[in-house]
Amino acid sequence: MTLYDIALAPFAEFGFMRRALVGCLALALSYGPIGTILVIRRMSLMGDALSHAVLPGAALGFIIAGLSLPAMSLGGVVAGLVVALLSGLVTRLTPLREDASFAGFYLISLALGVLLVSIHGSNVDLLRLLFGSILAVDDAALILIGGISTTSLLLLAVIYRPLVVECFDPGFLRAVGGRGGLVHTLFLALVVFNLVAGFQALGTLMAVGLMMLPAAGARFWVRELWSLSAASSASALGSSFLGLLLSYHLDLPSGPAIILVAGLGYLVSVALGPRDSLRALYVRRAHLEA
Repeated sequence: MTLYDIALAPFAEFGFMRRALVGCLALALSYGPIGTILVIRRMSLMGDALSHAVLPGAALGFIIAGLSLPAMSLGGVVAGLVVALLSGLVTRLTPLREDASFAGFYLISLALGVLLVSIHGSNVDLLRLLFGSILAVDDAALILIGGISTTSLLLLAVIYRPLVVECFDPGFLRAVGGRGGLVHTLFLALVVFNLVAGFQALGTLMAVGLMMLPAAGARFWVRELWSLSAASSASALGSSFLGLLLSYHLDLPSGPAIILVAGLGYLVSVALGPRDSLRALYVRRAHLEA
């Protein structure tokens, strides 16, 4: 078996593999910078909360219109935005921290979504919503994913400066009249829209993995924000490529295979990366002490 047969033939011969890879490419382009900013702002678990928050909306869309992409996507967006706004409102009106507020609403949303699908659907429908099926992505889903990815990159370019300033010095942004609250809200909306795009392919439980694992691993290799975003996107795309190949050759579920490859990349980064990894902190220190 040649390298072509292993790495390229599945994508050359099967349209569903090509569509899956194109969908992963679109997700990786927007997931990279968004995941990087979530990591920098210490909002990684909030991304996980929002990924589960879209489930009840997607479930309602499924109950009303069946496996309709527009209905499920619209329901997921509405549910995610409602959870984001309610969490922010609770944080502003009470002493509760934002992460705790998100955790509360995320648990409620997850339980409600599972309950709705269990009552009105089947176990197969529930598994599809939770874990997705990237090999079943069709042209309509690709258009949705590509449109959300493109819009996200354009909006990130518009709010990039105030968003970065708010990450490192929100007090300065307020002092110069910057609208930190508006920028934060727009960014949370971007997270929701991208997670809705991702759940079409990877499900509500897996979508956040492709957003957060490459971004968390990238910080052990590079330092600047732009290079973190680029490395995160490249890692997400590489994980998707290898995960799809593993799922094809070993007959594995595609979504979990992709996330496990991304997780392996994260563990390698923690152990061997040149910046603040276990090797950099302890092996080098032991060498200098010797």
